[in-house]
Amino acid sequence: MAPTHPASTLSGTSRALWTGLAVLSAVLFPATFYLAFEVAPVEEQMGLSQKIFFIHVPSAYGMYVGWTAAALGGLMYLWKRSDRWDALSLAGAEIGTLFALIVLLTGPLWGRKAWGVYWAWDPRITSTLLTAMIYSSFLALRGFGAAGEAEKRFAAALAIVGFPLLFLIKFSVQRWSGQHPVVLASGGGGIHEDMVPALVCGFCAVTILFVWLMWARIRVERQRQELASLELEAARRGLGGES
Repeated sequence: MAPTHPASTLSGTSRALWTGLAVLSAVLFPATFYLAFEVAPVEEQMGLSQKIFFIHVPSAYGMYVGWTAAALGGLMYLWKRSDRWDALSLAGAEIGTLFALIVLLTGPLWGRKAWGVYWAWDPRITSTLLTAMIYSSFLALRGFGAAGEAEKRFAAALAIVGFPLLFLIKFSVQRWSGQHPVVLASGGGGIHEDMVPALVCGFCAVTILFVWLMWARIRVERQRQELASLELEAARRGLGGES
């Protein structure tokens, strides 16, 4: 018996919200691309490759939020030993790593135009890769077989250990004067006012997608946990049938 689809057990109002978020996300991403290519001006030095900015930066935001949720869930799990917090930590790690993959794929495409190479060992790029490796280790640990208490606790610790590195990613450029541009911060170069709508739309699209993915992933994990609990209880009572 497999966990049911997360939308199948929702109430009418929740199902409508679930569908609405999916539709809104599906609309906002094409709108972002339209604004990026048809409204935002072409940057003088970077040309069309600068358009990656409108997905790259919002994806970095999704990465930060996902990994923060993973660390929070891990911390609360170690304190409360609640499966709800474990589900939050697992969902945050998975979705944060998904957005990190987008960041690590789009960044080199921009870097090839800006620096002449796909990968430069810039402090921000390197710290992002390092953090992604930590959360990938979290997912690898949780992905091999059934996660027992020891695996859950160790994974929660990994999520917490990775959290301070988010500040390293954020402030690495200012601290070590890397090549990575700083635009959306004090002292950054700023962006043209006609680029703002595309960037805002990109942030909205990623936010809606993030909420939808977290909702779906947490519900699936909670259903899996409940199923595992029922199977364990059935085994204890000797109710499991022989194959």
